[in-house]
Amino acid sequence: MPAVIVLGTQWGDEGKGKATDQLGSEVDYVVKFNGGNNAGHTVVVDGEKFALHLLPSGILSKGVTPVIGNGVVIDLQVLFQELEELNERGIDTSRLRISSNAHIIPSYNKVLDGATEKFLGDRKIGTTGRGIGPTYADKMNRVGIRVQDLFDESILRKKVRAALEQKNHLLTTMYGAAKIDPEIIADELLAYAERVRPYVIDSALMLNEALDRGEMVLFEAGQATMLDVDHGTYPFVTSSSATAGGACTGSGIGPTRIDRVIGVAKAYSTRVGEGPYPTELLDEVGEQLRQAGGEFGTTTGRPRRTGWYDAVVARYSSRVNGLTDIVLTKLDVLTGFPQIPVCVAYDVDGVRVEEMPDHQTDFHHAKPIYEYFPGWSEDITKVRSFAELPANARAYVEALEKLSGCRISVIGNGPGREAAIVRHSLI
Repeated sequence: MPAVIVLGTQWGDEGKGKATDQLGSEVDYVVKFNGGNNAGHTVVVDGEKFALHLLPSGILSKGVTPVIGNGVVIDLQVLFQELEELNERGIDTSRLRISSNAHIIPSYNKVLDGATEKFLGDRKIGTTGRGIGPTYADKMNRVGIRVQDLFDESILRKKVRAALEQKNHLLTTMYGAAKIDPEIIADELLAYAERVRPYVIDSALMLNEALDRGEMVLFEAGQATMLDVDHGTYPFVTSSSATAGGACTGSGIGPTRIDRVIGVAKAYSTRVGEGPYPTELLDEVGEQLRQAGGEFGTTTGRPRRTGWYDAVVARYSSRVNGLTDIVLTKLDVLTGFPQIPVCVAYDVDGVRVEEMPDHQTDFHHAKPIYEYFPGWSEDITKVRSFAELPANARAYVEALEKLSGCRISVIGNGPGREAAIVRHSLI
């Protein structure tokens, strides 16, 4: 059985949760390998909507072991809030497993995150203010707090004191904020120790042994390719590796174990936060897309920026991730548009560019070059085979497939779990 990665090919919110959930009945483990509660998945099961922020969407599938990998940063308050909400709705959460090497988001990093964004002013990144970036920075600076530290009070207190020695100086002298007591923070974290203990495991060992047994493991990315810290629109990116390589480093499995890399893309595009976005629509058409697609953040509720499909970004994502398949979501949202533009190249200072510009300045200056495709007016939400789609909808999908450099294997045409057209099996 294979190891499969599911990731976003655009700027996030493509519907990765739905793609993962559709595969959920076939897999044994679903692993979240990066990010934190700064992104969310909305999954509809039997007409019931579930909004997940930190937990892997596999937690909604019976018989699946959901795993939070070492590459994730965990807000313990959010973790237990989500678990309690699911328990109240009859979902069994006892199967969850958490890497002992995953880092914890202490409350002081949320304070620092907000203070930094305020200090940056017009130069702000547009973070969610949830302490994600500062926690990843702590990880790289080797002053982070890991889940396993909760089980050694002496080590935990030493680490918190060491981290706050520098951060308190920054908060008080540069940002004018109040000093934070390290003992209070340590007490806050220690209060979760026994609650989290039953879930904690050497997840890398567990996953490798599962693959050795022939079980299927699905790796679920948070955020998306264009927000990847190395390959995204830096500095307007997240703080983790949201591309296929991140699945290996964020879970402890080797690259030779990966069989399929499935990219999820909307039939148009959206972006949250600051940063360049060549196909962005700032008019009533953009608002029409926003309302029709329900483009408001699962985690923050922020209105998403909207735009047309960008095939340059799609080709870039296909190349960077080594995609084997694309799941195209929200095709139904485009119903009713008489004409649908697709960005096939950029105009950069008068020069036609068909691949992602190597320099960020060029991407900032890029203007979309569009090809136009005729739309359709028929309701497609009940269609379950590609042949039954309107001719113009089929032609649009086939054009995106050719322009994106990867086959489109599944088409999402509605919010429900069952609202999908399968052209090629993902397993």
